[in-house]
Amino acid sequence: MLFRVDPSSGVGLADQIAAQVRHALAAGEVTAGEQLPPARQVAAGLDVNMHTVLRAYQTLRAEGLIELRRGRGAVVRSDMNLAALSLDGQIRDLASAATLLGISANDVADAVRTAMAGP
Repeated sequence: MLFRVDPSSGVGLADQIAAQVRHALAAGEVTAGEQLPPARQVAAGLDVNMHTVLRAYQTLRAEGLIELRRGRGAVVRSDMNLAALSLDGQIRDLASAATLLGISANDVADAVRTAMAGP
């Protein structure tokens, strides 16, 4: 798996790394049971601190997407819900777009409730 970060982005480096793993999972580029690259290797390849990569991996673990195993590193969980992951990504995209447009969280929530209520 190839990681890329943009140091000039307003998004933190660890968040960028975690987002790339989420995207790869949703796109089927990374599959259940697959091992992610070691944090030390990712950090060296991106020229970032290893703790930044570990923070990204901890976030993914907290989200239930990966397991961190001593001696085996980060492994994609076999029981994750890919549909929920895809929806989560779409929600994050919606939130980012709304923020850029200056739309409040309450207005977004109201719009989603209206959309879900149907025609």
